[in-house]
Amino acid sequence: MASLIMIFGATGDLAKRKLFPSLYRLFERGKLSERFAVIGVGRRTLSNDEFQKSVKESVSAALGEKQDIEQFVNHFYYQSHDVADSSSYAALRKLADEIDEHYQLDGNRIFYLAMAPEFFGPIALHLKSDGLTDVKGYKRLVIEKPFGHDLESAKELNKQIRTAFSEEEIYRIDHYLGKEMVRNIEVIRFANAIFEPLWNNRYISNIQVTSSESLGVEERGRYYESSGALRDMLQNHMLQMVALLAMEPPISLTTDEIRSEKVRVFRSLRTIKGEEVKNYFVRGQYDAGTINGNQVPKYRDEPMVDQESNTETFVAGKVMIDNFRWAGVPFYIRTGKRMETKSTKIVIQFKDIPMNLYYQPEKMLNPNLLVIHIQPEEGITLHLNAKHAGGHLDAQTVKLSFSNTGTNAMNTPEGYEKLLYDCMRGDATNFTHWDEVAYSWAFVDKISNVWANEKADFPNYASGTMGPEAADKLLEKDGFFWWPVADLDVDTCK
Repeated sequence: MASLIMIFGATGDLAKRKLFPSLYRLFERGKLSERFAVIGVGRRTLSNDEFQKSVKESVSAALGEKQDIEQFVNHFYYQSHDVADSSSYAALRKLADEIDEHYQLDGNRIFYLAMAPEFFGPIALHLKSDGLTDVKGYKRLVIEKPFGHDLESAKELNKQIRTAFSEEEIYRIDHYLGKEMVRNIEVIRFANAIFEPLWNNRYISNIQVTSSESLGVEERGRYYESSGALRDMLQNHMLQMVALLAMEPPISLTTDEIRSEKVRVFRSLRTIKGEEVKNYFVRGQYDAGTINGNQVPKYRDEPMVDQESNTETFVAGKVMIDNFRWAGVPFYIRTGKRMETKSTKIVIQFKDIPMNLYYQPEKMLNPNLLVIHIQPEEGITLHLNAKHAGGHLDAQTVKLSFSNTGTNAMNTPEGYEKLLYDCMRGDATNFTHWDEVAYSWAFVDKISNVWANEKADFPNYASGTMGPEAADKLLEKDGFFWWPVADLDVDTCK
């Protein structure tokens, strides 16, 4: 799988924490042959030796000392670069052509833009105009979120990069789509006869998707002030998981067919606008509080954050999908920072049985739940009701569980590793198509426009909690409640 990978922003945090270790894991697993090379592109002036030393340090910090690390880093080169200067691109093209010939890479090139989104468009235009995309092999552009700030900016950005790359050559990366259990959603649904016939509004009462973080914004205050939880998490990660949960079975497991079914979900999202927003969505901002026994500041006291900030660090919402399969079934989503625990879970709650033969005044029979654990633990838990051992006919909840622990966890590829490998193979299934981006922005923009014109009563939830009280009331008015994520840990299900 010959390929030249150019990483723009190679001295940045993403490259060091995720990309270099992921490339090493591919090398270690034999997924990269000797016919690969990486050019690190950055503003800083570095020699090849200095860059290779940085790569070694990144791999060692993430994975420990490795015996074959020298063989790996010998494939890495560095080019100091000015993204606005055509002469820099001319020098980069010369280096790329030399490396291409040396490693016999057949003109295959991947351009990974691991930098601020305002550079995506200009870099793509320069790559085209300065000849770096004039190759006999494939050319692919990988870009990180956020893809635009709203629908209009996303359209403008898409217009720029489409002048240099076709839609089939653009890989919009969403690292959630590389997570093992997110990729497992399709298998759980479409490979099990006990689930697919029940996966509709006749048997499911609601679906809950929670992605909570215990960390605050840390050093990302400037970015977060212009983003907020709605744009940072809901527009991409959360809605992508909803699409995988709600999509119809594809005709085949090809990129086009799977994407087509996901787009149909986005087209079916009920539009929420104006006064309706407060009935469907709740926002929050964290106050000071205690995390793991340590006092932490409120959001407005974080570095580079406005003291009167109206930016949300928490979002909860009810998403309705107006199609035949899901009519009437709420998809509840919530995400936030400085919450009680770091966890991403999906809870599918099945409807209650028509008549509870095992009703006890002091103990209600629990509904059946299918819990998909995405992070930090990975696994699946099915909650059923069965007879209590030694009792008469008392029912109790039992849990059937599979978890990626021990050997399974050690062999589970990291999200970026899988997505980089997919890109090299030309498999865009787990990358976001422009149509998905456009529909999700159209949905989110109507909410953000309302919030931008209303001053919120912030802060409204203490750090170390699961969000504002209004998020609980959102479900209570429908007769539901948030399932406590800590009580659903896969590790407790033996």
